[in-house]
Amino acid sequence: MIRGLLRLIGVIALAAGFTLLMYDGAKSIADSRVYIYKLGQLWTDIHVASLQSAQARVQETLPGVIWDPVITTMLDQPSWLIFGIVGIVLILLGRKRKPLIGYAR
Repeated sequence: MIRGLLRLIGVIALAAGFTLLMYDGAKSIADSRVYIYKLGQLWTDIHVASLQSAQARVQETLPGVIWDPVITTMLDQPSWLIFGIVGIVLILLGRKRKPLIGYAR
């Protein structure tokens, strides 16, 4: 059950990453300039209040070094890359185990 849910969420994240990659590519081709839609900008465009509350929550509960170099660096990456990596990891975590050779079930 959990593996199926992980695979489903992974496929959805991978599809979102592919869609964002196509968005970046189409916008870059149309304007003859390279556009990269960063994860932080995507989050700001979707819901800016949740980004601010997440920042406040992380800064009050975790050490200050976590937000500035770690999460800020992740928010500056291309959104399609982050969604693609998360999708691949979730799909790999949800895959079925290979049967052991030589063991009876």
